[in-house]
Amino acid sequence: MIKFYFHHTPNPMKVALFLEEAALPYQLVPIDVFRGEQHNPAFRAINPNGKMPAIEDDGVRVFDSNAILLYLGDKTGQFIGQTANRGELLSWLMFVATGLGPYSGQAVHFTHYAPEKLPYAINRYQREAQRHYQVLDQQLNNQDYLAGNEYTIADIAAWGWIDRAPGVLGDNALEVYPNLKRWYERVNSRPAVSRARQVGKELIFKTEMDEEALRAMFPQNYAVA
Repeated sequence: MIKFYFHHTPNPMKVALFLEEAALPYQLVPIDVFRGEQHNPAFRAINPNGKMPAIEDDGVRVFDSNAILLYLGDKTGQFIGQTANRGELLSWLMFVATGLGPYSGQAVHFTHYAPEKLPYAINRYQREAQRHYQVLDQQLNNQDYLAGNEYTIADIAAWGWIDRAPGVLGDNALEVYPNLKRWYERVNSRPAVSRARQVGKELIFKTEMDEEALRAMFPQNYAVA
């Protein structure tokens, strides 16, 4: 059975959605990132990068949410589109991995968590997030999904971050991107999304962004004693 190392953050939620879509059995292994459990040696043996999420599949470790989606898609043959669209699927999957995800995360960090409000940094990352939203909006102008008219892991990957649009760009962020909003509503209406949102609801994670959480989430900001 798949062991799914989980926290209620955007990247693990992508994997939760795939697992629910594919009806794959899995064992949830909670990792409280606000308490620094992602830095424990046991978890570092699964993901040397100390980030969420990761999976173990009968002795095979896979880390990074987009790598996990690709691995599970290839393993099951589900949500990987048509062979003719493979280049499109991989391109949009990497667009999420290298653009939408990281820049959205930095926009959240500098807007909400940085100890100093740095206008340059906030502007830089919010503008880049907006640019990524615009790229997605344009791609979805004449098609239902990112890699054509078939729901794939590219859509699952993008959903993880677009679902957090209010935290990235503020309330009603999608109103100026009508195609992206329509896509989001289409994906969001899938029954698996409702199931994914319930994954780990019974778990009690630390929620306070106090010094312990800041040191756990952003250890590079602190000098090593």
